[in-house]
Amino acid sequence: MSRLARPTDGRMLGGVCAALARRFGTSATTMRVIFLLSCLLPGPQFLLYIALWILLPSEDKARTAW
Repeated sequence: MSRLARPTDGRMLGGVCAALARRFGTSATTMRVIFLLSCLLPGPQFLLYIALWILLPSEDKARTAW
């Protein structure tokens, strides 16, 4: 598994779904569909997405930190 960081390529909005897809070895499209389907359920999905967007470092910043 790779380190969790938002990629600089393949982003649609914030890169959160692309980062999670890389982490768990699936495609970004699959992760986006899972996220959209999860929005049909009650819960804080949008708040979690925004929190991950803020907390996850961008891939270029993560490279310079290591």
